[in-house]
Amino acid sequence: MAAEKIAFITGGNKGLGFETARQLGKQGIKVVIGSRDLEKGNAAAAKLKADGVDAEVIHFDITKPADYQEAYRYLDKNYGRLDILINNAGVAGEDLFGGNRTSTTTPEVLHETFDTNFFGAIQITQTLLPLIRKSPAGRIVNLSSILGSLTLQSDPKSPIYNAKSFAYDASKAALNAFTVHLAHELRDTKIKVNSAHPGWVKTDMGTDAAPMEIGDGAKTSVNLALLPDNGPTGAFIHLGETLPW
Repeated sequence: MAAEKIAFITGGNKGLGFETARQLGKQGIKVVIGSRDLEKGNAAAAKLKADGVDAEVIHFDITKPADYQEAYRYLDKNYGRLDILINNAGVAGEDLFGGNRTSTTTPEVLHETFDTNFFGAIQITQTLLPLIRKSPAGRIVNLSSILGSLTLQSDPKSPIYNAKSFAYDASKAALNAFTVHLAHELRDTKIKVNSAHPGWVKTDMGTDAAPMEIGDGAKTSVNLALLPDNGPTGAFIHLGETLPW
């Protein structure tokens, strides 16, 4: 029997991506994880399968444009559609806890960060959108961050006011703009496009200092991936709560 829904998760072999795949799989969804390192991806898929998840892995490096077409071909050949796209792959090319160094942020760090967090997410979405249009209820989830909220970044009373990592924060603000614009373009379709703030989570990027466990960090993406027809689109969400842009 064919899976009810098909999900593709970029950077799905570890951390939030892996846990998102696990939680979606537990909901009976077929998950395809994209992994830059196929050996690590195969190991992740084996763990998911051992946990009862219907999982597959493909080689996918978000910095390699040729991989976008390979992902399209794989999903089109095997399933003919895509129900859920989770743009989870992300990088932080600077020390997120090193203080405000905007004036010395290099072009190299900006390019590296935007290539993955912004340009890559846009290009894979545009590439796979024809398959998402074939879904009865397509869902696109962009993994953003509260650090991309210009409202909170500019408010001296905000808890993130002193958290200023220019390249990373700017890339997430730009990703949020993509969410708003694509959601508007697709407003008359059944496709929903939202930004997810997972929270400060114990991952390689978040470090062990983070207060949230990975299982809780994945909940927002999973909820947005499974939104009902009357759910939001063009929103910035954390655990069901709307965040300011």
